[in-house]
Amino acid sequence: MLTRLIAFAGGLAAIALVVPDLVSSYLDRPDTKSSQQAAASPTPTTASYAAGKAVVLEADRSGHFTGTFRINGRSESGLVDTGASTIAINASAARRFGIAVGSLSFDTRAQTANGIVEAAHISLDRVEIGGITLRNVEAMVLPDKALSGMLVGMSFLSRLSSYRVEDGALHLVR
Repeated sequence: MLTRLIAFAGGLAAIALVVPDLVSSYLDRPDTKSSQQAAASPTPTTASYAAGKAVVLEADRSGHFTGTFRINGRSESGLVDTGASTIAINASAARRFGIAVGSLSFDTRAQTANGIVEAAHISLDRVEIGGITLRNVEAMVLPDKALSGMLVGMSFLSRLSSYRVEDGALHLVR
């Protein structure tokens, strides 16, 4: 009888140790549907301002502002980065945008989060998001290994009438 009681108490103790971790990991796990929606680039909201057109990008879970941009007529998800001097794209994206990467001169050194890399200066014919369109926007092409996505930097932002963060949203005004 004592052996059964000790075994039962040991089993309860083991359960008491394991269950909180299981419950915690279950509650901390993101909902699959929500995760897939969060991973997709949000659709920018277009708004009208007295001064012109505006696009509002909501911050993602990490506090970053991403949106679907159209570069030379092709859609691409981009991360808005005020710390980037120009729009930065990798070679694969450049090819999708119709840029002949093989004829580019990678003669510029660019500082990235991953270190210094060789890059090529280009001008993008057209960059769009929502109702905002800019033409002849300075950009840099980087090797694929140096950049996994597109960064939308100051060569785009500085040509807007204004941009600001307010209530967890980035307002781009043209």
